[in-house]
Amino acid sequence: MIKKRLKLYCELLKLEHTIFALPFGLASIFILYKNFPSFKKILYILFALIFARILGMSLNRFIDKPFDEKNPRTRLWPHAKGLIKDWEIKTIIFISSFLFIFFSYKINLLAFFLSPLVIFSLIIYPYAKRFTYFPHLFLGLIYFLIPIAIDIALNERISLLAIFLGIAMACWVSGFDILYSLQDLEFDKFMGLKSIPVKFGIKKALKISRFLHFITFLSLLLTGYLYPKTTWIYLGGINLLAIFLIYEHSLIKENDISKINKAFFTTNGIISIVFFIIIFINHLYWYFLK
Repeated sequence: MIKKRLKLYCELLKLEHTIFALPFGLASIFILYKNFPSFKKILYILFALIFARILGMSLNRFIDKPFDEKNPRTRLWPHAKGLIKDWEIKTIIFISSFLFIFFSYKINLLAFFLSPLVIFSLIIYPYAKRFTYFPHLFLGLIYFLIPIAIDIALNERISLLAIFLGIAMACWVSGFDILYSLQDLEFDKFMGLKSIPVKFGIKKALKISRFLHFITFLSLLLTGYLYPKTTWIYLGGINLLAIFLIYEHSLIKENDISKINKAFFTTNGIISIVFFIIIFINHLYWYFLK
């Protein structure tokens, strides 16, 4: 029984999607630190990221439940079918909020005082498609805050390096969220929900997504320019990421969006992991071989 409930909770929270944020978070630690943090502080940062993501997903499920129950794509999800009750989701929201704030406090006081800003951003995102055609940018804002938060956690500052890294993450996530939203285009139109595909149509939405991912590439190049430990490994790796982004967009056509899941889950998961590996190897090369 317990195992079955845990499986439902994992399905509700899509814990496997944490792969999008955690490798970027780890990479940000390597890029941004002035003095390498203790193992304890790294754990605090990772736990804060994990519980922030759990909070964001549980808020999304709770707030979007009236739509998820009607959407053919989501109506079989555990909360939409009633397999997970509202009080259970509220409990997850409360616990993950508390733990996120707790680990922010353990990091430093500045992170603790700024933690409500992150929570506020997580609350706003699920409502965004009710009032703006650009909800994807609100999701991007959340990911923009990751390197900013890590810079605050490590150095109690917000550097230009963290800002460019944040822009790269924000545009990357906003771009693939546009692609993901193509699945719900007709449903969103019927329900009066807003998105870039609803506003501009599939063809222009694809162009906007490509533009955002081009900004991702440029921002990562600027990050490399500011990052004092940049080597040929970083520059070569960024070009490899560009190839993955081009491949992602090749999977989705104006008249064929059947490969969205492959583009969204598989390719973006690979991009996130590869970025961390690039930063890690670049770091080792800088210290031991250069």
